[in-house]
Amino acid sequence: MPDAISSMEASMFEKYGPLLSLPQLAEILHRTPDGLRVALHDDSAYAGQLNAAKVRIGRRMYFRTPEVARMFFACEPQR
Repeated sequence: MPDAISSMEASMFEKYGPLLSLPQLAEILHRTPDGLRVALHDDSAYAGQLNAAKVRIGRRMYFRTPEVARMFFACEPQR
């Protein structure tokens, strides 16, 4: 399993870099940026995990790519 996690991280890192912008993350999640912004204020485990990966640079909001990849992998159904 660690190989699958690292390959997912590497793939996302190659495509998006070390940080995902809010619009990039919204695109991955098939949401609008405004919808994702509202969802981040929710009191759910999903919002908590994304907020833990959040980094603010000025007024911009970014998300650490490796943490987001690990979150996606943890949510993926195991075969």
